[in-house]
Amino acid sequence: MKTALLFAGQGAQAVGMGRDLAGAFPTARLLMDRANAALGYDLARICFEGPEEDLTRTENAQPGIFLVSWVALSLLQERVPGLSFEATAGLSLGEFTALAAAGVMTFEQGLQVVRSRGRFMHEACEQTRGGMAALIGLDEAATREVCDATGVTLANLNCPGQIVISGELDRIPAAVEAAKGRGARKAIPLTVAGAYHSPLMASAQPKLAAALAGIPLQPSRVPVIANVTARPHGGPDAIAPLLVDQVTHPVRWEASMHCLLDQGFTRFIELGPGTALSGFMKRIRKDVQLLNVADVASLEATLSALTV
Repeated sequence: MKTALLFAGQGAQAVGMGRDLAGAFPTARLLMDRANAALGYDLARICFEGPEEDLTRTENAQPGIFLVSWVALSLLQERVPGLSFEATAGLSLGEFTALAAAGVMTFEQGLQVVRSRGRFMHEACEQTRGGMAALIGLDEAATREVCDATGVTLANLNCPGQIVISGELDRIPAAVEAAKGRGARKAIPLTVAGAYHSPLMASAQPKLAAALAGIPLQPSRVPVIANVTARPHGGPDAIAPLLVDQVTHPVRWEASMHCLLDQGFTRFIELGPGTALSGFMKRIRKDVQLLNVADVASLEATLSALTV
């Protein structure tokens, strides 16, 4: 059975994430302490206690999700020493976690660069007036027509019938109405700080490129699927440009999962808060094994499934 690890993206954060894992496992507490030392502030406390407005700030949410996802992976590997996986993938910020899991960067390097990425994206949001909306029940072709007609862009192609659009805030209402007019079952403006994965994030790109230039990226030990291409990353020199492109390009998650499915992957383990990626996969392919590690209960359930 070929196994792929999947890593959560921004939006999965929730106050309390990682707290029971830190309470139950010394390894989790050690990683939390390492994260706090690397960043110079108490990220773990924000994950555990919030307040929610602090956790949802992009510069906290991104490293917070990275941290909890890494803790989940580390505990799973600790409890299943022989665990093997043949590929990784992550949604948006989760792509950095996926690359770290494949050995491209260290835990501390990944944590620091996603903290910087979150800050750069927050700055881009403050410089623009952007928004996003989720469209339910509309295919990609019809969504592209909506985008062309209203001046917005595709942001996330998550799974059949679920696509997110992004663009200038005052264009989102027209796009929502146009989507409904083309048959979307739902078209819901999202409460977000800005227009992620759109050209409005362009000011974050040179800053992220500079941050990545300071990290000696290593060859990946297993294939890592890139959000922008929905294909495996190439060598170290090719990785950073795709991560920079990702800031303004759509996340091709459905196509990324088909890339893995076409290669015979049948087990997917979601690591980090929430189960959004498992939910997407249920819409993409039903005949695969879906496991997740987000807290003590889901860790134990996944251990039971892996040791059957």
